[in-house]
Amino acid sequence: MKFLIIGASKGIGLETVTYALGRGHDVRAFARHPEAIAIDTPKLEKFAGDATKAEDVAKALAGVDAVIMTLGVPKTVQGLGKTTLFSDATRVLLPAMSQAGVRRLLVVTGFGAGDSKAKMSTVEKLPFRALLGRAYADKDVQEEMIRASDLDWTIARPGILMNRPASHAYEVLVEPETWRNGLISRGDVAHFLVHAAEEGSHIGQAPVLIR
Repeated sequence: MKFLIIGASKGIGLETVTYALGRGHDVRAFARHPEAIAIDTPKLEKFAGDATKAEDVAKALAGVDAVIMTLGVPKTVQGLGKTTLFSDATRVLLPAMSQAGVRRLLVVTGFGAGDSKAKMSTVEKLPFRALLGRAYADKDVQEEMIRASDLDWTIARPGILMNRPASHAYEVLVEPETWRNGLISRGDVAHFLVHAAEEGSHIGQAPVLIR
């Protein structure tokens, strides 16, 4: 397969680039500064662009089989403030995918986004609102847009992200009654994304991912 990975230069995006390449896939790594990706292989195309610009996204979609969106914001006071990055990028991506004939979309949001917020405990909700609430308000909008599309979408909602090595032994909680918070490595999120794309699994689902 050929993947377009948006937000590819760090975090889950970089882990997904690395894992997809290891599985033998071709990868177009979309980021503002893709030169930061310290990988050199003919199967990797580093694509500089802005995910909120329709022209950049349209060019990046040419010839790909699936899109994996792993956008994030910096863990700073400014980065965790009010943002529309997630919804702005999704508003550009959805019609561009339809125009390009690319149907498979996998997007990372997080536990606490959309209807998973109802499964947070009172103890979890207080720091969540203080630290992540404004960013996740935009992820709520993003999820609504994806659900309303006619694409073959999967929304991945990881729990608390860790920099531990991938275990490849984690839980994929599909049913709302099973949703709960927990830890998961970025590498395991990448593992889920690549395999869900390969297998065509979890279409129309928004599972919570925890170790």
